[in-house]
Amino acid sequence: MVDSGILLLKYWLEVSPTEQTRRLERRIQDPRKLWKLSDMDLKSYSRWYDYSRARDAMLAATDTAWAPWYIAVTDDKQRGRLNLISHLLSQVPYKPLAHQDITLPKRQRAGGYVEPDLPLRYIPTPF
Repeated sequence: MVDSGILLLKYWLEVSPTEQTRRLERRIQDPRKLWKLSDMDLKSYSRWYDYSRARDAMLAATDTAWAPWYIAVTDDKQRGRLNLISHLLSQVPYKPLAHQDITLPKRQRAGGYVEPDLPLRYIPTPF
């Protein structure tokens, strides 16, 4: 893939054991988040170091100069996501587009158009 020009970026989202515990406990305690908790989460929680060994083996076997792994610390989800996006964008070569002056065209006249009296169902707008 890389030889054909595809830019291959691999990210591992790292979370600490303390943060994993906090997130899972919040899912257990909050009925709105309980659906996010899976049997696999519980099994993997009890096998932290088995999963850590598997991660280490995967990184050692597949981290290459032409397709490296990048680790994103994600204990703080928002900052982790922003850091990852920033890094990803910095890895993609681009050339800035030349600025063009743009003017909106004139909008057409109504030409007799009248809003119909339809029973439209708008969604709530709490924000």
